[in-house]
Amino acid sequence: MTDQVITRARPATIIDVARAAGVAVGTVSRYINGQPIRGGNRERIAQVIDELGYRRNSAAASMKTNTTHIVGLLVPAVGEFHAALLDRLTRHMRQTGRAVLCYCHDTEPTSFMEGLEFFAGHRVDAVVMDGNEDLRQRLKPYIAEGMLVVLYDNDLPDLPADRVFVENRRASNRLVDHVLDLGHERVAIIHGNLRDSVARDRLEGYRDALKAHGVQEYPELVVDGRWNDNHGYTCMGELMALPNPPTAVFGANYNMSIGALRWLREHDVSIPEDISLVSFDDVPAFSVHRPGITAVGQPVDKIAEAIVSTLTERLGPNGSLGKRTMRIDAEITLRGSTRRLRR
Repeated sequence: MTDQVITRARPATIIDVARAAGVAVGTVSRYINGQPIRGGNRERIAQVIDELGYRRNSAAASMKTNTTHIVGLLVPAVGEFHAALLDRLTRHMRQTGRAVLCYCHDTEPTSFMEGLEFFAGHRVDAVVMDGNEDLRQRLKPYIAEGMLVVLYDNDLPDLPADRVFVENRRASNRLVDHVLDLGHERVAIIHGNLRDSVARDRLEGYRDALKAHGVQEYPELVVDGRWNDNHGYTCMGELMALPNPPTAVFGANYNMSIGALRWLREHDVSIPEDISLVSFDDVPAFSVHRPGITAVGQPVDKIAEAIVSTLTERLGPNGSLGKRTMRIDAEITLRGSTRRLRR
């Protein structure tokens, strides 16, 4: 018995297409790159490409044009917000002829560096990332070597990068303002890690609302939930154990709010009869919870559109490294998790 040798068919080349279509190789090249050619030639080339199954050699093309038509998305984790951003960004980017490659770094410096090296090695056209202050110095050399970066969510001031941010401070101000309008004065905030600009912005929005209403800020009502549900759970317990607990709580992201909700449910604390609760980040769970949770919704589609618009401009023929900031308003959805405080 002899071994059967399986050979793979040679892929069609641009020369094969030109020969079968009866045109010059340069004509096929102009067609592939979207340049104008005669209508009759265009139709013949399209038909031959379909018949031969020709595929453009993207790697070779990228060496000539210095573009790969791939954008890297560097995220800490694919949770609710980042999953939605990946989905919208992929859809919008696809319309520009580019694909999105996602890499999760888990906020670990080593993993972050591996992600940057991965994207640099694959020569992506740009990197879209959530800024992390601890990683600023690690990012600088890549930008200096020409890596195009768009920051979202957290800022890294003074870096030559474009930015697309939600109006975190303004939205938080409006959300807490709503609670204060209902007569609450002991309003707590479970905030994120204050090394992050987005955490500082949301805390400042909370403080802006207190000042506008002439309400005192109580230090014991400002607690660090570190962005995650377990710390949100612990913070809620600590707040409710105070001699004078809050009558309302603002969770500065959905993870911490979910943790707070879990603590309230396990301890039979009723919303909004016993305590009012509002959250930054609107997730499907908040709309089906009983009562529904009043929340700021991240305008993910608008964020993705703004990122794509920025990259389209930067990657165009006259593009350059930028340092432009776009800020997007966020809307509040009022549900049943707050009530007027009874005196």
